[in-house]
Amino acid sequence: MRLVRSELRNRCNRLRGGVIGICALFAALLGTTGRAHAAACEELAHLSLSHTTITSAIIVPAGAFSAPIPAPPGMPPPSFNALPIFCRVSATSRPTADSEIRFEVWLPAAHWNGKLQGVGNGGLGGVISYGALAEALAHGYVAASTDTGHTGSFATAEWAPGHPEKVIDLGHRAVHEMTVQAKAILQAFYGAPARHSYWNGCSTGGNQGLSEAQRYPQDYDGILAGAPANFFTHLEMGGNWISQSIHREPASFVPATKMALVHRAVLKACDALDGVKDGVLEDPRRCAIDLKALQCQGADGDQCLTAPQIAGLEKVYEGARSRGTGAQVFPGYMPGGELDWPLWIVGTDVPARNLQHLIQDAFFKYVVFENPEWQWQSFDFDKDVAYTDRKLASVLNATDADLAAFKASGGKLVQYHGWSDAAISPLNSINYFESVQAKMGDTSGFYRLFMVPGMSHCAGGEGTDVFDKVGTLERWVEEGIAPEQIIASRTVSGTVTRTRPLCPYGKVARWKGSGNTEDAINFTCVAE
Repeated sequence: MRLVRSELRNRCNRLRGGVIGICALFAALLGTTGRAHAAACEELAHLSLSHTTITSAIIVPAGAFSAPIPAPPGMPPPSFNALPIFCRVSATSRPTADSEIRFEVWLPAAHWNGKLQGVGNGGLGGVISYGALAEALAHGYVAASTDTGHTGSFATAEWAPGHPEKVIDLGHRAVHEMTVQAKAILQAFYGAPARHSYWNGCSTGGNQGLSEAQRYPQDYDGILAGAPANFFTHLEMGGNWISQSIHREPASFVPATKMALVHRAVLKACDALDGVKDGVLEDPRRCAIDLKALQCQGADGDQCLTAPQIAGLEKVYEGARSRGTGAQVFPGYMPGGELDWPLWIVGTDVPARNLQHLIQDAFFKYVVFENPEWQWQSFDFDKDVAYTDRKLASVLNATDADLAAFKASGGKLVQYHGWSDAAISPLNSINYFESVQAKMGDTSGFYRLFMVPGMSHCAGGEGTDVFDKVGTLERWVEEGIAPEQIIASRTVSGTVTRTRPLCPYGKVARWKGSGNTEDAINFTCVAE
């Protein structure tokens, strides 16, 4: 064994740009010691990849990683203390002269499950998704994430003017490049390709997942697309519509303190429509709420709404429309999600201070009009809609209903969206899913949509927001078990307080009429 180890060590040390898998084997034969891990990992720095440079390849001891950037707004900081030892590869891809796509690939030094998981971004990208990388690595995956081709935050776009190639990188090329190179890196490290490749993303990450299915159908065997921002140009128009509806004038501004009042009125009117009074609407489309019943009869106060406030909120529920024709530009937001509106919609002040406003303002100012002096109040819901789509729809949107190539490749797609999402209208997911059905007929053999009652943007809310997303997709891809329902739970202070089945779109969960209404076993999925 000593001679074998010596020869493996020598061959590993001589490698330059070839197959690195022998180094990983060397590490295994040495009992996966830290020194052997480091040797195998560091050799990746010499790997030759098309238009890509590996800038760093280092071993990270168990529990030693520290994220170089803070968590996104509204998200708890991830914990990295429980991460196993892994090889952290940082690289930059330059498929065009103006591209600079940074990405990272994290490779388990032991107990790799044989799979790759690409993870998504939020907002306008600009950062590596370290929390998502950690989650995938902790479950045995090789994990990959990109900054989408620029450095910034979820709501900055000063990098965009004069850089159309960087906009394309954001739109779709960065994720594809990351995926191709991550597969090459892991094959070099382990000496074998991944058995399966999965995409896991929500919001912008959901858009990236649908884009992969439409543009690069061979990249992933399974795609998990949560709350997808796939109608991206019109999503930002919807954000501008919100700002113009309730933030343009001080009179229409709705203080965050009033959203609980609106939410209570919604529940009073609609909570029992699904047969169970539980603080959650199974299908908010059935809910009709008359905000005029909340109008102040005297002085303004937290327990009533003024006429201008009612008019503004009604426009948010209605969604963006053409001023001239009345045609829907982007769908409105659903009754039942009002408790999250302070963060995403109503904000804290005039001018607007909410996340939707920040993203749409940066998008139109720097990506669409490329003019730092542009003012959000000037957006025209007739001529500017057409201009934006001519310039950017083919680059940023993932609305192609033809998924024939993805289906033919054997791919499986699970899409989910919270009914209480205040960042991206849940109706957007339904619109895309129904467009694919109209194009391709029954999609149940490869593509299913799950709407999540009471769930906010990607997670949180009053509903059952915890469910085995990746495991559901894996069982469909690897075992052929299509998800007929997904059991979801709600946890409060570390205790599971409710379970419910999530049903494929077209069906809803109905209480059987007996048994505890907090237990999923007493519900069944029935056709709407």
